[in-house]
Amino acid sequence: MAANSTTSPSKLLLLELVDKCIGSRIHIVMKSDKEIVGTHLGFDDFVNMVLEDVTEFKITPEGRRITKLNQILLSGNNITMMVSRGKGSEV
Repeated sequence: MAANSTTSPSKLLLLELVDKCIGSRIHIVMKSDKEIVGTHLGFDDFVNMVLEDVTEFKITPEGRRITKLNQILLSGNNITMMVSRGKGSEV
């Protein structure tokens, strides 16, 4: 990835770090009351991400709800934090 007039060096560093997580299990904390764990398949310049083999954890008034999904597309705008669990890691 080469820097150009519209891409800041800090954004390049972020995209390089996210790129290194492809193929890894990642844990994502969303702006809402959701946390998502899945295998990172890819992303775009806005850090919208595609994950597979996903487990979604949501806090509700009734307690914690767990949902299993085959694949999901996450909006980069709603991601608060991402932690890589390494390639081949289990949840």
